[in-house]
Amino acid sequence: MRVVSLFSGIGGLDAGFEKSGFNIVWANDFDKYAVQTYKENYKTPIVLGDINEIDFEDIPNFDVLIGGFPCQPFSMMGAELGFEDARGTLFFRIAEIIKNKVESGFKPRVIILENVRSLRTHDKGKTFKTIKHILENDLGYKVFDTVLNTADYGIPQTRNRTYIVCFANDRAEFTFPSPIPLNQTLQDLLEPEVEQKYFLSERVLPTILSNGTGGYKAKSEIDLKIARPLCATMAKMHRACQDNYVTQQGRVRKLTPRECARLQGFDDSFVIPVSDTQAYKQFGNAVTINVANAVAEKVREELEHLGEWNDD
Repeated sequence: MRVVSLFSGIGGLDAGFEKSGFNIVWANDFDKYAVQTYKENYKTPIVLGDINEIDFEDIPNFDVLIGGFPCQPFSMMGAELGFEDARGTLFFRIAEIIKNKVESGFKPRVIILENVRSLRTHDKGKTFKTIKHILENDLGYKVFDTVLNTADYGIPQTRNRTYIVCFANDRAEFTFPSPIPLNQTLQDLLEPEVEQKYFLSERVLPTILSNGTGGYKAKSEIDLKIARPLCATMAKMHRACQDNYVTQQGRVRKLTPRECARLQGFDDSFVIPVSDTQAYKQFGNAVTINVANAVAEKVREELEHLGEWNDD
């Protein structure tokens, strides 16, 4: 099945779908460092650039579209649901791409979108309602959605994300993957020896381990068995009530980029060609491969059931 990947980042979704036999034929991202990492690790051609500025004709026909699209708040929510309600957002660009393919006589069979958990409740649910309306009514897809947690798919990280799976075939009866037992902890993924730069100095330790300042209060915890959600701002070292810290050799340190990679399902053969700052951002923004693969397996299963799977 030919797959186009939008907002590819470092290819978490792509890797998960490739493992299930899907063929990524074209990818895109606007971040030059993410594209650098992607090129080091995948054979798929990836285009660097703003998807809003890429011509429809430059995107090949595809059976499946995948994308962990950025969630920008809709600037206006009209009384009528439709494309105009999402104009100016990156979701709207996805819809335009699909609509262009449909109008050219090539309707993609499946659309898989990933986003933050709060997408479902943004603007009192209006944003999600608009997205579903566009997918169902304007584009003609049967839509299934849920929230999946990375910790339910073999990786010790609490990371809840919204998944939207859409089928062109209205006979589809898709079911999301069931959780599996978690048989490892964060400590199982730690590197035995790390560079000194990852350890916290005595000077910053009180700030990092504080329970918040001013009006913000939160419990400071380190050495968690299941990691907190990785985020794009990890390089800034916020606090132990927000980011992940562990004790090693009697000292407190932050996670290394390689450990963050492991917490997103990337194996140790994955090349990290960028600075630590960029690596933390990339793994913080990434889609967990294990979750992507679990979804991909169920999508393939449903396509086979519908008689629509092909090995192109």
